[in-house]
Amino acid sequence: NHYNINTNLISNHKFNEKSNIKKINKLINSKNIVSLISDAGTPVISDPGLILIKECIKKDINIIPIPGPSAVTAAISVSGFSDKFYFLGFISDKNSQIDKEFNSLSKLNSSIVFFISPKKLNRIIPSLRKYFIDRKIVLCREITKFYEEFIRLNINDVKKFPENLKGEITVVISNKDHSKKSTSILSESDKYIIQKLINKLSVKDICKIINKDNEIKKSIIYSYCLNLKKWK
Repeated sequence: NHYNINTNLISNHKFNEKSNIKKINKLINSKNIVSLISDAGTPVISDPGLILIKECIKKDINIIPIPGPSAVTAAISVSGFSDKFYFLGFISDKNSQIDKEFNSLSKLNSSIVFFISPKKLNRIIPSLRKYFIDRKIVLCREITKFYEEFIRLNINDVKKFPENLKGEITVVISNKDHSKKSTSILSESDKYIIQKLINKLSVKDICKIINKDNEIKKSIIYSYCLNLKKWK
């Protein structure tokens, strides 16, 4: 509207992008230039468009990317964490799936980025504490907008957020801190791993796995393993 652009617009969302393919193919075959745009963020990145991109690749149609705003790179750039990162997209709705994803991601030595709505934020706090203990977190709210806010916390200190929090949120979790090498405390994530392995591997092998990324006294791991075996 600002630039008085009055060209034809086709609404393209997750409910109609499959049915739009024939219409868009016809336009391209008629030598029209078709632009895939988004009202926020970057098309295809947790946004509709992948079906169209795949169809264009399949038909050998030239695709030209034009870089635009991205909540992912914007959040990483101000996080202060490693720029080696894993992007999860929108987090799952199911608690069991969230736990599965977080358990897997906790093993990566990189920053972790995902999107979440404010309504779901408080639901994931127990899982954050379980799998990312001792890491840092930045909640980026309303990036580039009037109410832009960056909430920086240690995950150990994360508490329930106000229910009236608004705007889509980009969450960045820090990479593992290797400056804290020696510890005498097993994290919840370590305990979870041990519980999974206790009947499959020797205590010696479990020690090697737990100490891969952080040095915990072997006596602490042995003691925890023996207590588990005792109660099984």
